[in-house]
Amino acid sequence: MRIVIAGGHGQIALRLERLLSARGDEVAGIIRNAEQGDDLGAAGAEPVLLDLESASVDEVAAVLRGADAAVFAAGAGPGSGTARKETVDKRAAVLFADAAVRAGVRRFVVVSSMGADPAHQGDEVFDVYLRAKGAADAYVTGQSGLDWTILRPGALTDAPGTGLVRLEAHTGRGAVTRDDVAAVLAELVDTSATAGLTLELIGGSAPVTVAVKSVAGN
Repeated sequence: MRIVIAGGHGQIALRLERLLSARGDEVAGIIRNAEQGDDLGAAGAEPVLLDLESASVDEVAAVLRGADAAVFAAGAGPGSGTARKETVDKRAAVLFADAAVRAGVRRFVVVSSMGADPAHQGDEVFDVYLRAKGAADAYVTGQSGLDWTILRPGALTDAPGTGLVRLEAHTGRGAVTRDDVAAVLAELVDTSATAGLTLELIGGSAPVTVAVKSVAGN
């Protein structure tokens, strides 16, 4: 498979790139800083320099054309203000979805956040973030041209992955390692039977492959 990842230098994205390239997939990661290219190369991914905050739909579609799947893993990051929650977490996700439709890439996986909701209340930066992610998810799920899956991890940690997770429509609050999020994403990209599902993810007792097959109905 050829898989294009938006936010290619993110902590989850780099882990995902290593997993995908190790299993023989062709991976491209979209980055906005050329200095990040070496890190993607080390992860086995092709760096693609493109700023999703200023790129056109046609520019992004050109990168996506010929891909088998697209993963939106971009984010403004914890140190950013409210403005970039709108431009990255919402608008860039909408742009990436529109570009995927234009390029004919149906398989589309989004790294969202537990609690994402376009109607979330509050004025703190994290409240704005949850509204932005929720609005982006709502847009993606409304696209008939996409076989989408929305993944909403719980609190992220950098502890070593366990390979054991809980993946359901509603898991309740909990933590999950970035390693395990990446492992679940790698399975989801390859499991089109999860299309149309919004899933929450925390640490649990089911092996990743079993958890994904379970929600896919296999």
